[in-house]
Amino acid sequence: MAKFLRTSGRAGVRRYVDAAARLLIRVGVSANAVTVTGTALVVAASALLLSQGHLLAGLIVVALSVLTDMLDGAIARVKGTTSRFGALLDSTCDRLADGAIFAGLAYFLLTEDRHLGAALALTALVAGQLVSYVKAAAGSLGARVDVGIAERPERLIIAGLTVLVEVLGVPYALESGLGLLAVLSTITVGQRFAQARAVIAREEHVDA
Repeated sequence: MAKFLRTSGRAGVRRYVDAAARLLIRVGVSANAVTVTGTALVVAASALLLSQGHLLAGLIVVALSVLTDMLDGAIARVKGTTSRFGALLDSTCDRLADGAIFAGLAYFLLTEDRHLGAALALTALVAGQLVSYVKAAAGSLGARVDVGIAERPERLIIAGLTVLVEVLGVPYALESGLGLLAVLSTITVGQRFAQARAVIAREEHVDA
């Protein structure tokens, strides 16, 4: 979760999320089921709402799906059943959800002949995926990287605010917000590359 979201109020939020998790556990809902359900909702909202210009409805559905992103981890934590497969599934579903959101926005912008906005949406999509890929690839090489000004929560918040401002009728809101996301995500990729390079170089020097 984004560093700026890790505030003193998270304990209160966690209490309510854990209570909801215990209720779901009692009715037999697994963390993986919540992960898949939340992702399916985002994909459906992106394909059926965002891409068709129903931006407010799509934003609401996607925002509600964020609850599932908190619940799956809470269920695994409460049950004590965290697993590497669950982590893999969660990460994969995050990439799928992000791709669906920006692809939906890109399609909508193309249908409106807003080609710059569509290009920026695709750029933000690719750059955002690279942010996560660099972290995973570096981790597979034994280099932990956790820097970046635009981690996934920040990107989703900026995207949500961008859509909301567009709904309010502000001219070029999507173009501006998606452009900002593309720039911030690209910077984050660079930050993670730099950190990974420094960590790997330090470890190789020590080993030598």
